[in-house]
Amino acid sequence: MHKQLNELRDAFHKSTEEIQTLKDLEAIRVQYLGKKGRLTIALKGMGKLSPEERPTVGKLANVIRGEIEKTIQEKKEWLEEKKIDLEIQNEKLDITLPGRMPERGHRHPLNLVMSDLEKIFIGMGFSIAEGPEIEWSEYNFDHLNMPAEHASRDLQETFYYTEDIVLRTQTSPVQIRVMENNRPPLRIISPGRVYRSDEVDATHSPVFHQMEGLVIDQNITMSDLKGTLSLFAQKLFGDTVKTRFRPHQFYFTEPSAEMDVSCFKCGGTGCRVCGSGWIELLGCGMVHPNVLRHCDIDPNVFSGFAFGMGLERVAMTKYEINDLRLLFENDKRFLEQF
Repeated sequence: MHKQLNELRDAFHKSTEEIQTLKDLEAIRVQYLGKKGRLTIALKGMGKLSPEERPTVGKLANVIRGEIEKTIQEKKEWLEEKKIDLEIQNEKLDITLPGRMPERGHRHPLNLVMSDLEKIFIGMGFSIAEGPEIEWSEYNFDHLNMPAEHASRDLQETFYYTEDIVLRTQTSPVQIRVMENNRPPLRIISPGRVYRSDEVDATHSPVFHQMEGLVIDQNITMSDLKGTLSLFAQKLFGDTVKTRFRPHQFYFTEPSAEMDVSCFKCGGTGCRVCGSGWIELLGCGMVHPNVLRHCDIDPNVFSGFAFGMGLERVAMTKYEINDLRLLFENDKRFLEQF
């Protein structure tokens, strides 16, 4: 039995000398260590040995099994390294091919517009103020001189949490909070999300964005308002844009106006962007004395103007977007254009 096992070991080592592939090595492993392998068959003959011979033969068999397994593992590692080296030698890498750039995100058109407006007004000396989106009803309506019977207070127009708490319908409450906690002179803008109970369509959404502005100081006049907003329009749409102001009614301001800008595409002749040569952009006016009094600001000493615009409207005008829903659907085909 000893002789048979030693001959098996010598035959194994001789058979592995010429092996050049992993497939051949696996065949050798099965030939010697498989269920019907030579070593397995040889060990089945141990049952015919005497009790004295079995321990020594078993020990030798284990040693030979260990040698075979170790040799096969070492040979396998050598063949794998050889295969890699051969692939490297034969592989040709064209370093002149352009690399594949990873896909990068970019700013949403609403963020682009908001950033542009903030830069313009900060350059004109304004600072940015923020306030809560969940607001007291008195800040959203009463302190803004809104009549108790006004339609905007209806459940069909405003999202109420309780009778006294609403989702703000404009960012004007931020102006009230600023005036209550700071003394003039004041010059702020307040960008942010607002909420109104509207059905979703091409021009309406229950969630949208506004940017409002406020200036309070001594001797502020309508001329200051018109000059500030005309300069803003030129910064946003170009030096050739013109502005016009039409009388309107806002309870927060008196007198009040809506500002149009001449179409930056056609120059005012009329096109598919504007229709008539003019584009309605924002509402504005002189801050109502009642609003100043509520904030403990003497309207006989101080005056001011306020304005507000929808950021979606500005983005749709600037980028010629014809459907508001595109701004919220996260369609990459649309967003990648910006």
